Amino acid sequence: MCGIVGYIGKREALPILIKGLERLEYRGYDSAGVALMGRGKIFVYKKKGKVAALKKFIKSKDKKSLAGGIGIAHTRWATHGEPSDRNAHPLLSNSENIAVIHNGIIENYLPLKKILIEKGYKFKSDTDTEVLANLIEDVKKNTKVSIDEAVRLALQQVVGAYAIAVLSKDDKETIIIAKAGSPVVIGVGKGEHFIASDATPLVEYTDKVIYLDDYEMAIIKRGKLTVKTIQNEIKNPYVQKLEIKIDELEKGGFAHFMLKEIYEQPKSIRDSMRGRINVEGGSVKLGGIEKYQNKLVNAKRILILACGTSLHAGMEAKYFFEELAKVPVLVEYASEFRYRSPVVFENDLVLVISQSGETADTLAALKLAKEKGTTIFGICNVIGASIPRATDAGIYTHAGPEIGVASSKAFTAQITVLLLIALYLASSQGTLNKKEMVKILSELENIPKKVEKALLTNATVIKIAKKFKNAKDFIYLGRGYGYPLALEGALKLKEISYIHAEGYPAGEMKHGPIALVDSNMPVVFVADKGGSYEKVISNMMEVKARKGVIIAIINEGDESAKKIADYVIEIPKTLEFMMPLVASVPLQLLAYHIALLRGCNIDKPRNLAKSVTVE
Repeated sequence: MCGIVGYIGKREALPILIKGLERLEYRGYDSAGVALMGRGKIFVYKKKGKVAALKKFIKSKDKKSLAGGIGIAHTRWATHGEPSDRNAHPLLSNSENIAVIHNGIIENYLPLKKILIEKGYKFKSDTDTEVLANLIEDVKKNTKVSIDEAVRLALQQVVGAYAIAVLSKDDKETIIIAKAGSPVVIGVGKGEHFIASDATPLVEYTDKVIYLDDYEMAIIKRGKLTVKTIQNEIKNPYVQKLEIKIDELEKGGFAHFMLKEIYEQPKSIRDSMRGRINVEGGSVKLGGIEKYQNKLVNAKRILILACGTSLHAGMEAKYFFEELAKVPVLVEYASEFRYRSPVVFENDLVLVISQSGETADTLAALKLAKEKGTTIFGICNVIGASIPRATDAGIYTHAGPEIGVASSKAFTAQITVLLLIALYLASSQGTLNKKEMVKILSELENIPKKVEKALLTNATVIKIAKKFKNAKDFIYLGRGYGYPLALEGALKLKEISYIHAEGYPAGEMKHGPIALVDSNMPVVFVADKGGSYEKVISNMMEVKARKGVIIAIINEGDESAKKIADYVIEIPKTLEFMMPLVASVPLQLLAYHIALLRGCNIDKPRNLAKSVTVE
């Protein structure tokens, strides 16, 4: 949610800022703006709508006001105040000497605003960010300090989450960055620095980056960077190398990023297991958790915390751990866990899952679990993100950048890594012997090829999508490993096509959802030949008896299911616990093609953000 971009150096700032905003469009936003330092003042241009609207707006402005090598820019996802020009960022202080862009929420903005109003400050927006701009100005005016010191002192009065970038007319050669709970990364070039919410706007300029920790700030002057804490402790920042390649951020001939990412799954699954499995030896090696392997092996219970698609991956993992390693697992919405009084024991192991590594609720739940004294493992796709830095140990998926808001390849990469952890634990505990491990790992090694074969269902899925593009509701049903897939399939359809869809355990159908079934209701079954196959067939018969329209994902050659279903999508058979890696593909394709036929904005669905960094 929201996106920050900044530049300070010898190049023209504006083209870098605009391109950076375009790179961050996938995060979700409703307005965009830039602030440029030039001719002794700060020029701010902002517009409700897409970055394209901002570009058009800027074209009519004085070119001299658009020149210069220092600037900040922002895409806003509305929290305080409706989407509008006046609520767009950057926000100026009353004197217009200070400009601020901000991701996050200032929780105590109302009492701060009241104090500032009593001092005579006027507010032109409904945002919490304008309060911060005026607070910094007030501190600077009353203490006669530099802009970086004013920012530092002001932030000591702030409660909430933020990643901010600040310009001041009184110090025309400086950008101030600070963070607490919201992500920010600084790119280091030769005599220049780049600022962004994530690494995607930086990769074409530099491969050297610094990730700020919470309650740290960076004072960037031309060619010089200083990092300190909000408490004024100087830090020695760690510069690390980016692994992202520029071609990973392009569509590569596909119509949408989501379709590209669906088709990348054979590679991303393969990459997520590469170097981690030894088929002949029947073993799994997970370097990221080796130092804490005893915590894993001796865990009496595993607690999984996640949100959205990552939660569904965690639900699949519950089956893995309980079936293969015989360890009890509890899967929790991170957004609920953090507001309860959860019972967590020291010998529990907590697994947190997040594609971006910046999910606010998951990060807060992680911190709560850590306070309970337990061990935290993280599963994340973004190197250097907040969650992997906050965990005791963890494993990166290697899905590569995922730009489409609706997650696809990150989901299957997460499942792959979770399965590897379950197998590692099962082998360590002796619940699987070497012969069994060899058999399982041999099949896992073949999964990318089976996913490639599942992608060949695309033509069949398109025909089905044409039949149901105007449906108003869908039900998705599955049992066992098919249940989390039913939830994920329904979520994908909701996210990008805006059709109401619900996922249920098929066994719960008679406890309510069956009342919705009629000739206008498409019902999607995950009906592979797993342990609950006969029960799923019975559920299909019950839907058929009530004139429901059945779309079934079945194994190749399953004649029994074909006779019942109205439409079938055939996928290769695999071991039951690997089925989600294969069956997820047609579910993703179905959502994609229905959304495409409905003319929806697939990569940037309305009201959604790729990385949910605020509550």
